[in-house]
Amino acid sequence: MAPRALSLQAYLAYARSSAALGSGPAAQTWPERRPGTLIWGHAQGREAARALVSLCTRIAQQRPEVLFVLSGDAEPPPDVPHVVLPGERSSDCEQFARALRPDFCLWAGSQLRPALLHAVRETGAHMVALPPGDGPWACPVPRWLPDPTSATLALFDVIHCPSETTRRQLRRFGVAPANLRLSGPFMDTGTPLECPDAQHEEVAGILAARPVWLAARVLPDEAADILRAHRRAVRLAHRLLLILVPADAQDYDTIARITQSEQMRTCHWDSGESPDENTQVLLVEGPEELGLWFRIAPLAFLGGSLIPGRGGSDPYEAAALGTAILYGPNVGRHLSSYTKLVEAGAARIVRDSDSLATAVSHIVAPDQAAAMAHAGWDVVSSGAELTDAVITEIFDRIDSEEAR
Repeated sequence: MAPRALSLQAYLAYARSSAALGSGPAAQTWPERRPGTLIWGHAQGREAARALVSLCTRIAQQRPEVLFVLSGDAEPPPDVPHVVLPGERSSDCEQFARALRPDFCLWAGSQLRPALLHAVRETGAHMVALPPGDGPWACPVPRWLPDPTSATLALFDVIHCPSETTRRQLRRFGVAPANLRLSGPFMDTGTPLECPDAQHEEVAGILAARPVWLAARVLPDEAADILRAHRRAVRLAHRLLLILVPADAQDYDTIARITQSEQMRTCHWDSGESPDENTQVLLVEGPEELGLWFRIAPLAFLGGSLIPGRGGSDPYEAAALGTAILYGPNVGRHLSSYTKLVEAGAARIVRDSDSLATAVSHIVAPDQAAAMAHAGWDVVSSGAELTDAVITEIFDRIDSEEAR
């Protein structure tokens, strides 16, 4: 028996004898197993959870008959059960596996559960490990036990590795090369916001002669700083136009009053007005048409980020539509997404109206905005490739089983 198998056997023996391993209740009532293909997805961490829910949503859109059960940090849609996993005691894990009998396991997290994953594997599930975003795969075990991480990873039919280094390391640890896939990061890039082609062509024609930047999902407390930044940027590019989109339509009147107090020449788009050569700000009522404005503007500041409390807005909806990104320091809800984009050169942080004005003046130049937008598109595309690969793998196996 190989050393990696021995390490897992030692762990399973420990799990059979221990009454309090891992986390979760010792026993609970699991969701009733309905007939049909069932996917069990587990996510660890906010970004992995969003990516997993997005992946399952895409599967459900194409295969409505597929059933789902989610666990961990994933927040499922109302019609999808969420379960609290048992601890690592073998009997509890086996009860969970027999109750769910998943056809597929999608594991999106670095912390592995050897007893649980072994029990699910024994039911015949197709096991897929997705790239962890919060560190390398590991098994939290007592120091006196041999490390079962490699043997636990060997339980998976497919392991999507985040890098060539990880793939080489797993091969050295004895994981079968045929089970390893070199993949991009596992992240929720979302579905690009929609916009009718005819509307885009019309608005692009109206604004064709103007350099444009966008402030999207703006809070009232941010509006004055954004307008002051625009006033400074206009000194260097006097024809520069700001498209200002509130985070909520209820904030429209408040932000309109702020633009008036700042003495900005404003076009109220949803009132039927069109910008002329003297317009400084095009004020939109709400975020419903952001798919249009991200396509129009080569550069966007993403609101909810200059002041504490909101946590920022999703940067991938801008990056997916080819927009360079500026953002404030308060993006805790989407920190890992912004970090990826910054590392790729697709986003830049600003601290206040002065730094925002400087960044706008520099990046609104077509070559600068295009370079950042291209970098953002590369990030979004890398995540989409992994999602597409997993969906194709699942559908191929479903079709193969149905053909038997």
